[in-house]
Amino acid sequence: MLLQFPSSSQMELLKPRRKSKQMEIIIRRAVKEDCARLLELIQELAVYEKAPNEVTVTLSHFEESGFGINPVWWAFVAETEESGNKTVVGFALYYIRYSTWKGQCLYLEDLLVTESMRGKGVGKLLFDELIEEVKRKGLKRMVWQVLEWNEPAINFYKKYNANLDPEWINGILDISS
Repeated sequence: MLLQFPSSSQMELLKPRRKSKQMEIIIRRAVKEDCARLLELIQELAVYEKAPNEVTVTLSHFEESGFGINPVWWAFVAETEESGNKTVVGFALYYIRYSTWKGQCLYLEDLLVTESMRGKGVGKLLFDELIEEVKRKGLKRMVWQVLEWNEPAINFYKKYNANLDPEWINGILDISS
């Protein structure tokens, strides 16, 4: 099965709208105009993961990779509105990966809720939307990584009865041009 991704106009029709019990939080598909804020949140994640100098992607590369002719990532954002000002307070960025054993699956690259909004149901809304995206695309699984010391994230995923596999070691090879 070849995945079909919606056009920009179709994506507008697919805008999910979910609310937290505590405040209005809109979950919607990311648009190019969100990229600068997403990079701010990515930097916040890097600081949390004790790797503040590891984010080297530029805004133009990030925008092209998500919204260019051949996008390689997609995202949902969590947005709040106060006094007419909308603010992206979290995001879930994903792409489609292929498993020779299971076929296509959604790979969750990053899920982040800004520190001041944690514990308010934002992460759950984003993760639930990802689960719906897996279903909409006809996929059978979602895959992600979590740092072994990130107990809040581990506990969050355990609430979903996720299988957190300790057997695999991550391999990374940086290539210089």
